[in-house]
Amino acid sequence: MTQPTTPTVLLVHGAFADAASWSGVIAELRSHGIPVIAPPNPLRGLASDAAYIASVAAQIDGPVVLVGHSYGGALITVAGTTENVVGLVYVAAYVLEEGESLGELQGRFPLSPLAENLQQWTYPGPGGEPAVEVTIAQDAFPSVFAADVPADVTEILAVAQRPLAAAAFEETAAAAAWKTKPSWALVAGADRAINPEVQRFAAKRAGATVVELDGASHAVAVSEPKQVAALIRDAVRATR
Repeated sequence: MTQPTTPTVLLVHGAFADAASWSGVIAELRSHGIPVIAPPNPLRGLASDAAYIASVAAQIDGPVVLVGHSYGGALITVAGTTENVVGLVYVAAYVLEEGESLGELQGRFPLSPLAENLQQWTYPGPGGEPAVEVTIAQDAFPSVFAADVPADVTEILAVAQRPLAAAAFEETAAAAAWKTKPSWALVAGADRAINPEVQRFAAKRAGATVVELDGASHAVAVSEPKQVAALIRDAVRATR
């Protein structure tokens, strides 16, 4: 009799972070024998970033559980239509409807402190014309992004943050994989980057199995890796 295949967990980081933000979660998952990969997220636009994540997932042998943090949630919503993806896990994330943008989803609720603490930069766009990208102002980063993470760690995270192309806020999702794939969501109750009400509304709309951590910041994968990994393990067990 063929043994059930344990899905590979593909972790997608969001804006203002990198794949190292999953370090604690990766250690937890690996300690339970769960295969995991955490590729870089280009952070250049919803369609192109989702296509990249979909291509990574498609090249993995066997089933895949996609996990998205923050903006990464929007990407797994689209990339999750990939045939071998069997489940979606949203961690303090955007859960978009088909045809919806980040700006439209956020616009349903009061803005978080993130909006007034974004710093704009320019970079060469595809045609050589200047394009805009954003980071969080370094002095605001600890309170906005990682209020429950030790100060010495947040100072490093603030310096090392990766910018997001501003155009990503206006691009619309080409698909909503949660309509055909099971989903789970962790709501960070003290999130000051994505309003927790945005997370609750979108997770409920998607019919996700929801867990809420009352005092968790947006950087919940850094501050509460065991809790995040536990939800991912629930998804892995349910889809194996």
